[in-house]
Amino acid sequence: MSIARLKKVSLCGLSKEKDQLLEELQALGCMHLVPLTPAPAEVEKQLSPRADAAYKALRFLTDAPRKRRQVQRDPNFDVDALCRDVLALKQETRDVSDRRDFLEHRIAAVEPWGDLHFPPKDSLAHYHLWFYSLPLNMLGALEKIDLPWQIVHKDHRLAHVIVIARDEPPDDLLPVPRTHTGALPLTELKAQLDEAEIALEELVARREALTRYIYLLSANLAEAENRASLAHADQQTREEEGIVAVQGWVPTDAIAGVKALAAERKLACLLEEPGPDDKPPTLIEEAEELEAGVDLALFYTVPPYRSWDPSLVLFASFSIFFAMILSDAGYAAVLMLGLLAYWRRLGHSRKGRAYRLLGLSLFGCALVYGILAGSYFGVSPPDGSLMAHLHVININDHQSMMQISIMIGVLHLALGNGLTAWVNRRRLMALANVGWIIGLAGGTAIAFAPPDEPDLTQIGYGLLIGGLALVFAFSSERPLSIRPKEILFRGFDGLKALTGVMGAFGDVLSYMRLFALGLASASLALTFNELAMQARDALPGLGLLLAILILVGGHLVNLGLAVMSGVVHGLRLNFIEFYKWGMPGEGEAFRKFARKEVQP
Repeated sequence: MSIARLKKVSLCGLSKEKDQLLEELQALGCMHLVPLTPAPAEVEKQLSPRADAAYKALRFLTDAPRKRRQVQRDPNFDVDALCRDVLALKQETRDVSDRRDFLEHRIAAVEPWGDLHFPPKDSLAHYHLWFYSLPLNMLGALEKIDLPWQIVHKDHRLAHVIVIARDEPPDDLLPVPRTHTGALPLTELKAQLDEAEIALEELVARREALTRYIYLLSANLAEAENRASLAHADQQTREEEGIVAVQGWVPTDAIAGVKALAAERKLACLLEEPGPDDKPPTLIEEAEELEAGVDLALFYTVPPYRSWDPSLVLFASFSIFFAMILSDAGYAAVLMLGLLAYWRRLGHSRKGRAYRLLGLSLFGCALVYGILAGSYFGVSPPDGSLMAHLHVININDHQSMMQISIMIGVLHLALGNGLTAWVNRRRLMALANVGWIIGLAGGTAIAFAPPDEPDLTQIGYGLLIGGLALVFAFSSERPLSIRPKEILFRGFDGLKALTGVMGAFGDVLSYMRLFALGLASASLALTFNELAMQARDALPGLGLLLAILILVGGHLVNLGLAVMSGVVHGLRLNFIEFYKWGMPGEGEAFRKFARKEVQP
């Protein structure tokens, strides 16, 4: 597995042949398009390479509570027309639903006042009616206003008051805001609500009728994706004076296909190696069975093109960290049995085959570590048994487990620095990464040196000082120069890099979570076992049933927590601590401009 080498390909042809050229490039399926024109200023005009409309339409139909019998074949089926109709129906349903909700709210506000029919404005000498719903305990506020008022209705909670005034009263006239009744009487509002309900029922019926096309829409999603991808690609091209240009990145092993297309279509073709200012996308070449490792590598951030492929490292380190956090062979066996039960079903797809291999690695490592830790659902193996002989890791030895966790952290961060040094091997900055490795080794020697071996401590101090000296001298990206100004600035860069010492110390200590979470999982398992035994002994007969419930429920909860911790913290140590030292920068994922197969 590695990051594929790419070349920049520029193709030029006649504008009248642009559609055919894009279709053939899409069929070839090996190019990551580079936009040759600026994106439209209006967001709504920026096309998406995904068939968003088709997915929205499909979700709207599949969410319908009632569905019709599916149409299996329709020679005149038009996926674009169906999507337009469904999305228009969705918007109309939303509008009518909003109208109904508004009318219901307005009716609830107007109903206490009765069926109001307002007289003409000139009949009240240009005075107006202003409505307030006043809590009964605030009726005393009416005595403090100078305007004429009248209580027209009371209930157990509110008094509905009408105030007469030429202009709108001030907001603080009464201790409650004014009620807005609108100009329509209650009977008209209810009539409009009935019309909205009827219209909504008709829209629901139209939606239900369109659900018969869910199967055809699902089967033609790929075709919708292809059309959206073509429209998006069309927006990436550049046209001038009857000539169209298309540019993109292509893997070196696919260049022959592009050349053949250019020769067949009589296109101008220019191939270029990535320049120092170019930022090619990252395409990780993987074996099918290790595709899950690639997903892990792209999950948090995309490695830069000129970096290294972290897939295998993540695959292995994630499995080890998950095992240490789970720390129980019984739990690992349960997970392994679950994986084996779905093994055949997962083998039906490429993704399934890749992820079942990841599961096999995770649960297999957890099973081996659990056997070495001697924990089987929190129970230690009997003395003299084979399992007892395999029990070589004592989780309850806190001092040793902390040292093991810290050593794993040091090795992991040293690996990250080593890989970064390899990427920068033609630059002096690589020596700074080597310095961090030496410094980590020196700090570890100082921390773990026995009191009766001062020589080891002295060696550790020597390594630490030497490593930090390399960090100080070679962390700057500025070119080497004897000019005082450049030397000064390189010194500032070196001092800035040395501030990472505390960060390195904290990152190493972060790996102690492997010990802490593993100990917590083992302790919870032991606690549930003790609770079950206490329940069994305290209540003869019924206590056995209660003990079984405690064991099953408690271990299921503990297993869920352990799996969650293993996934979250196992990945966190890779993506936060390890990537900080081993993954310089961030790249862009390679997105193939390619056709998707239409499902039958």
